[in-house]
Amino acid sequence: MKYGFNLLLWTGELGEEQMPVLNALKAMGYDGVELPIFNPDLDYATWGTKLDALGLERTAVTVRTEEDNPISSDANVRARGVAATKQALDCCAAVGATHLVGPYHSALGLFSGAGPTADEWKWGVESMQQVAEHAEKVGVMLAIECLNRFETYLLNTHADAARFARDVNQPNCRVMYDTFHANIEEKDIAQAIRDCADMLVHVHISENDRSTPGSGNVRWEENFNALKEVGYDGWLMVEAFGLALPELAAATKIWRKMYTSEEQLAEDAIAFMKQNVAQHWG
Repeated sequence: MKYGFNLLLWTGELGEEQMPVLNALKAMGYDGVELPIFNPDLDYATWGTKLDALGLERTAVTVRTEEDNPISSDANVRARGVAATKQALDCCAAVGATHLVGPYHSALGLFSGAGPTADEWKWGVESMQQVAEHAEKVGVMLAIECLNRFETYLLNTHADAARFARDVNQPNCRVMYDTFHANIEEKDIAQAIRDCADMLVHVHISENDRSTPGSGNVRWEENFNALKEVGYDGWLMVEAFGLALPELAAATKIWRKMYTSEEQLAEDAIAFMKQNVAQHWG
């Protein structure tokens, strides 16, 4: 198992001011970090060298918006979505990120007032097939993320995410599992994990209030039992959000600080994950 932390708790873009955070995460015992890729013009190759020197592996996360929505009825908008995610994959290759995770299957926070249409599903699959072909070329694994109904409408359950990836039918297109979204959308946690097990390549460890894992109401015993049952052995990546980024706080609806400090959250999170891995995996 590998232990990582998503840097969105601190920043939306890598910068020198994050070096103390990166050093601290390494000292705590984290194997890697999840990098936000929202600015394609950053010098990712240089950051890859810096992270190598720190001994931190990396995955990455990105999103799509209304302007580059891969399921838009406008073919030009869909094309922009494909191009943007391909660009994010190039950034992943430059920085040495092995996985690109996130809800880049459709626009974040954009709603039609109904569920996905057959056309939207088809457009999404066709867009992702083009992205997945590029992912294979650059050696990065896509890990598609379903989100709860308040953030997106194309993919809300892990069974749907897995079905979507199967329809894409490309070797570099798989899915990730997220404990926060599962806590909202799934009736049976263990079954949700079984439903996506054949496509599962990444896991987000996130509490029901987005703060310290293990401090809230997520059904952790069910989650870890099921992950062990399906033979999962990959990244356990902490995803927590706070007030550091006003735009992200607005998107994730975080209005109050729910932890003592970011550093304490990170320390508690890795202890929690290691304790559960030792207990369930032996």
